[in-house]
Amino acid sequence: MAAGAATFGEFATQRWYPGALGGLFIIGSGLALLQTAINPYISILGPIETAARRIALMGICNKIAGMLAPVLIGTLVLHGVGDLSTAVEQADVATRAALLNDFAAKIHAPYLGMAALLVVLSVAVLFSPLPELKSSEANAAPAGKGGIERSSIFQFPHLWLGVLCLFVYVGVEVMAGDAIGTYGHGFDLPLDQTKMFTSLTLGAMLVGYVVGLLLIPRFVSQSRYLSISASLGVLFCVGAYFTHGYASVAFVALLGFANAMMWPAIFPLAIRGLGRFTETGSALLVMGIAGGAIIPQAFAVLKQHVDFQLVFLLLMVPCYLYILFYSTIGHRAGLPRDAA
Repeated sequence: MAAGAATFGEFATQRWYPGALGGLFIIGSGLALLQTAINPYISILGPIETAARRIALMGICNKIAGMLAPVLIGTLVLHGVGDLSTAVEQADVATRAALLNDFAAKIHAPYLGMAALLVVLSVAVLFSPLPELKSSEANAAPAGKGGIERSSIFQFPHLWLGVLCLFVYVGVEVMAGDAIGTYGHGFDLPLDQTKMFTSLTLGAMLVGYVVGLLLIPRFVSQSRYLSISASLGVLFCVGAYFTHGYASVAFVALLGFANAMMWPAIFPLAIRGLGRFTETGSALLVMGIAGGAIIPQAFAVLKQHVDFQLVFLLLMVPCYLYILFYSTIGHRAGLPRDAA
């Protein structure tokens, strides 16, 4: 991730798109490796029934950073971007190049700082006293029908249903977070305001994490809270469709609250009882993050032909309904009744 941040900062400053895109790819690869390692580790570090609380603690730190990042980048790098866009459109070739070069130069320092911070973090993790866990013991697999030990990852249907659940979940999370600016722009709201909308969603997610942390598992189970979250997702999507302007954007931002505890609940439910297949199952689940690329892209394409609010509704509601299915039925598929 540090290498990717430094690469992106360097090539973005040079305005070489393939290099900047390569830097983002390296960051994404590092994130995928990190997610594959840390989520199952945190899930089986204690009882699986309380895994959502531990993942929620990570999520709180994640979202605080996510709230601050757009504000800092928006202030340091994107300040006045609306005026810049107008100036670039009106400038001659030489002036346009100078304006874009000045803008790109602002990216260099923040990303080099990010790279340095990630290097420090990697050294800290390397020398930390983290315990080694054996997934075959900490997340023991229940025997199949007849007491036969499972010998294949394909013998865990709750995992595969969970992969699809994470696919649609990350899709709706990105729609509510990163695509909220595009959604607000559909109402012709000012660019200087829409660029900050992501922070509203992340703020709602932060509140959702805190609520989940307080309620799970003392008052409600992971699966039951996931059902409540999915139901709220449907309601907020309907609210966004039947309102306009800032009110509609507010409903989209509230999806952050509904989405907050979904990853913390889905992940431990999907890897529960995988035993020696825990790491492989985790890798499959992380691949489900691709939903965050596919579903928003579908929105971007379809909104060119259909009313963007209707497209938003038709894409999001089925995703939340599937998450509701997984929270009630899907996470128990193939597991013995006592394990489920």
